[in-house]
Amino acid sequence: MNTDLRSIAAKVERGERLTRDDGLALFRSNDLLTIGALADRANGRANGGRVFFAANQHINPTNVCVLRNTCVFCSFARMPREEGAYTRSLDEVFAEADAARGNATREFHIVGGLHPKLTLAYYLDMFRGLKARHPDVMIKALTAVEVAHLARIEKQSVRDVLVAMRDAGVTSLPGGGAEVFSPAARATIADRKLTGEEWLAVHREAHGLGIPSNCTMLYGHVETLEDRVDHLLALRALQDETHGFLCYIPLAYHPDHNELGERLGRQGTATTGFDDLKNIAVGRLVLDNIPHVKTHWPMVTPFISQVALSFGCDDLEGTVVFERVYHEAGAATQMWLSYDEIIGLVRGAGKTAVERDSLYQPVRTFEDWVSGQHAVRPEGPAPVGELFRIEHRKTARAARRAATAIVDSAE
Repeated sequence: MNTDLRSIAAKVERGERLTRDDGLALFRSNDLLTIGALADRANGRANGGRVFFAANQHINPTNVCVLRNTCVFCSFARMPREEGAYTRSLDEVFAEADAARGNATREFHIVGGLHPKLTLAYYLDMFRGLKARHPDVMIKALTAVEVAHLARIEKQSVRDVLVAMRDAGVTSLPGGGAEVFSPAARATIADRKLTGEEWLAVHREAHGLGIPSNCTMLYGHVETLEDRVDHLLALRALQDETHGFLCYIPLAYHPDHNELGERLGRQGTATTGFDDLKNIAVGRLVLDNIPHVKTHWPMVTPFISQVALSFGCDDLEGTVVFERVYHEAGAATQMWLSYDEIIGLVRGAGKTAVERDSLYQPVRTFEDWVSGQHAVRPEGPAPVGELFRIEHRKTARAARRAATAIVDSAE
């Protein structure tokens, strides 16, 4: 163990907050096992041997997005008339939710594109309709970017939009849209998206209204190690102020079927397992005030996610049911995990599985669960049909637009 890590280890043992220099030292170090052990120690103090997961279902109402031309790391968005563009009617959204009616779903995770014509009323009717049909299912919906977009369309304040969402049944906000807060990196990968300060402001407003949220960082594109640490410190500072973040999720960039991956010559590649595990561990160590760290198995594979449970992670995402956003960017993982698979992954890592709701309230534990005595998907059939289909873009780059420019200092 080098001198920097020895000093950091002493701080972790004392429960002392890490500095920016400490965060950089962790990201620069190749001693992954030591970093992982420190993160596991920090996580153990906070969460013991418990690993949480949710019986959740992802729903994406539209992939039409006004940022299709400038958010160049994304493979999900389409222009309104682009091949593969879709916008669900409310009946189609309800049908998609009902496709999992036989499952033990406890959370709807709802995100999508910034449609130029969908109004706040569309989403409020969606939330009310879902609650009427599934009263026991919590709704985690709309990123900060979507909330701000609706505020602009409606000429309302972000606060007014959030209040309306809360009153319609939204329990919490997802953490997407943060990407990385560095202005240079953001100008390269997500020009015209909310700035980092604006993203934080939406979550500050939500927390003030009693709406908790998750937070994220997208890594593995053009960001620097300094960008990563500064992003984590900005999240930590807001958490010191509001205490509203439930969970941090590092998100691995997938380069297939998007302009950034084409421009960087990265299509057909992925982040390394080494970097995936390091981002989990460093996130746990730096974000000492955020109670949970989640691994998103559809992005990094269930097997890397299982290893992450010994690198500071205490949340294995959930059943998911159907994941569209990252599979359109080249993720080759399965669409869902059964209870049997999740519990097997957790037990295989020597941990205790705990099913949770959106607010991390325990729902049940599985001491008496006997693996292998259940159907592949005991909680219900996997959904099929036109609503559950992946369609990759024909071209990564949007029409009538010059190639992405890499902003100085963004890589």
